[in-house]
Amino acid sequence: MFEGQPKGLYALALANTGERFGYYTMLAVFALFLRANFGLDPAWAGEIYSDFLMLVYFLPIVGGWMADRFGYGRMVTIGIIIMFLGYLLLSFPFGGDMFALIIMLVALLLISLGTGLFKGNLQVMVGNLYDDPRYASKRDAGFSLFYMAINIGALFAPTAAVKIKEWAETSLGYSSNDAYHFSFAVACASLVLSIAIYYLTRSTFRHTEGGKKTAAVGSASSTVAEPELTKEETRQRIVALCLVFAVVIFFWMAFHQNGLSLTYFADEFTAKSSAGLESMAFDVWNLVAIVFIVYAGFSVFQSKTAKAKTISAIVVLAAVGFLCWKYSVLSGEVAISAPIFQQFNPFYVVALTPFSMLIFSSLAARGKEPSPPRKIAYGMLVAASAFLVMMLASQGLLTPNEQKAAGDAASFVSPNWLIGTYLILTFGELLLSPMGISFVSKVAPPKYKGLMMGGWFVATAIGNKLVGVGGYLWGDIPLTIVWGVFIAVCVIAALFMFAMMKRLEKVC
Repeated sequence: MFEGQPKGLYALALANTGERFGYYTMLAVFALFLRANFGLDPAWAGEIYSDFLMLVYFLPIVGGWMADRFGYGRMVTIGIIIMFLGYLLLSFPFGGDMFALIIMLVALLLISLGTGLFKGNLQVMVGNLYDDPRYASKRDAGFSLFYMAINIGALFAPTAAVKIKEWAETSLGYSSNDAYHFSFAVACASLVLSIAIYYLTRSTFRHTEGGKKTAAVGSASSTVAEPELTKEETRQRIVALCLVFAVVIFFWMAFHQNGLSLTYFADEFTAKSSAGLESMAFDVWNLVAIVFIVYAGFSVFQSKTAKAKTISAIVVLAAVGFLCWKYSVLSGEVAISAPIFQQFNPFYVVALTPFSMLIFSSLAARGKEPSPPRKIAYGMLVAASAFLVMMLASQGLLTPNEQKAAGDAASFVSPNWLIGTYLILTFGELLLSPMGISFVSKVAPPKYKGLMMGGWFVATAIGNKLVGVGGYLWGDIPLTIVWGVFIAVCVIAALFMFAMMKRLEKVC
């Protein structure tokens, strides 16, 4: 699974992991912070949340355009510095008045701009690693591993956000609203770690940074320049990419409900405590143990030496023993905080990536692996089925406004509904996101790589802007209709993708 990949992949993945940890720590509590600190209703909180996500994913097109002229590495460094300033502003508790709101909006603009310079360009550099003929066949697997590393940071983020906030309240005596800012401060520290990793490991990927200074290095490496495309070939590729971009808009509209309507559902309709075996899912270290079991288990079968197999088997046994011990000391109920549910998506990404890679490598060996566009279409259908689960979970529940007014008569559902929904959404994400990024890096005309990767993020940005629909629907509308909206858009997008499949697969 990890064999045959360029060293630069792991360096860039680790640099991105640090940045993503900070971003998702902030995002885990952001929607709830907006409502608690500024007294915003669900619709306005959703508007700010979706606008922020839109900018985060729109500005990479600006970053890509600049990087095509000045170099990817330079934009990555500048981006981290600007992000740091934004998170630093968020770290200070200015209160809940208009001045504080303006400061927060300025911070969000800085974070968005910095992310725009950093995120897409780092992924272009990952793609450039696979322009080397030695690694060309490993491109899809490499992006799956890169995507997995991003989610390692995201896995710990919700727990970090909740625990740091609780620590600020109980140990330092901060109010509930002010304590949120300690969660935001974590992002500052994670960015310092990210830039340190980037420069300490730079020698493994310097040839991918672009710009005049690295041109000579790149020409001396084993990277082979792609042949010049004709105007017609360039047009066909750009059209194909734009069709894909149009479809993924609706995936992200649905998927990023995890930070909005699904978080609202966790906060207002899901049981506030858990006991027994179910409660173990809310301890991140139990999830980490499962990840160790998965990866060490794969290593037992894939390692080439007896020593490696033995070490892997010991790790599996140790992780199983840890889980048995944790189960044996369970007592009472565990409190469930709404943001903690956001740990399940990155956990599933990390845990399921080896299985995804195994399935697709097995299909590829038999010449039956679906094309990236076909995987994206399947991902849309899987996402639709996730919201079908939410529709089933919501049968018989009150509307959000009725639930708020019900008091002791309010009814709550098992957390397993949300846990299952995140599992299915993650299957869809693994089919769509890493494959889509890989598709862009492979199909984009050489002169427009940064711009086309930016185009992927613009599509994501539009989808994130549409995330706010979940906030506007949250009120007097029955929940089954709320989830039905997301089912409909995913199914329609999938059908459009299948209708365009011949044109898309022509450029693969």
